[in-house]
Amino acid sequence: MPPDQIGAYEYCQEYKGVVHPGCHFLGCNCCGACISIRAVSTRVVEHTCSCETKTKDNVFVKVTCAVQQRPIPENVSDALYKLNDPTQQIESYVSDVVRAEVPRMTLDEVFENKDAIAEAVNQKIKESMKTFGYDILQALVTNVEPDANVKQSMNNVEAANKERIAQETHARAQHFVAVKKAEAEAESKALQGEGIAKQRAAIVDGLRESIGIKDGNSKRVSELLLVTQYFDTLEKLAQNKNSTIFIPHSVGGVSEVATQIRDGILPEN
Repeated sequence: MPPDQIGAYEYCQEYKGVVHPGCHFLGCNCCGACISIRAVSTRVVEHTCSCETKTKDNVFVKVTCAVQQRPIPENVSDALYKLNDPTQQIESYVSDVVRAEVPRMTLDEVFENKDAIAEAVNQKIKESMKTFGYDILQALVTNVEPDANVKQSMNNVEAANKERIAQETHARAQHFVAVKKAEAEAESKALQGEGIAKQRAAIVDGLRESIGIKDGNSKRVSELLLVTQYFDTLEKLAQNKNSTIFIPHSVGGVSEVATQIRDGILPEN
């Protein structure tokens, strides 16, 4: 008998005992018709079986289980004589357990509780197959395969969620940039106005000191300030070489500006 096999020998088609690996003398075999041996491998065999069922949320799934089995050496006669096809018997037990456990779970719970399903399968078939001379070492749920349309729908939902999150993040980033840009622009304009105000105040102080205008004659100071800004404007217009602007001007233009200020632009003190 090979080292990885164990068998039962029969004499005249009657079971007589177990034959272990090694050399054994079983008696005289007349013409090879009296003594026969039925051998079974003692190696662990993994059998994969699939079962299709429906979850609690009405999704059809195919559950694949891998069952590791081997004959019990002390019960070789049961393994040889009680079952015609142990593999088919295991498939029946697995299908019965899976169809009892999975319909009580949603699809997400099936993925989360694969170990619980495998444990239920293991407990069911371990005791049942022991009576037939087989030891179940382990039962594993190796795959949960939903219907193709369901998988595509789940992927579409997940993709839509990711796209929504990306759009929200992008919108928040744009809002942050716009707010910061507005704050920077407002601060810039405030500082610019403050600078212009200080500039004009410095000009007024300089004109007052250089010409000797008294503090009470504010109208005279305003006339000089406006004339100064008038010439500054002409200078800036002259710097733009891409356009030509015609401005009525004469030798007495400055006095005309001052006259307009005195007559109507500035109120009398």
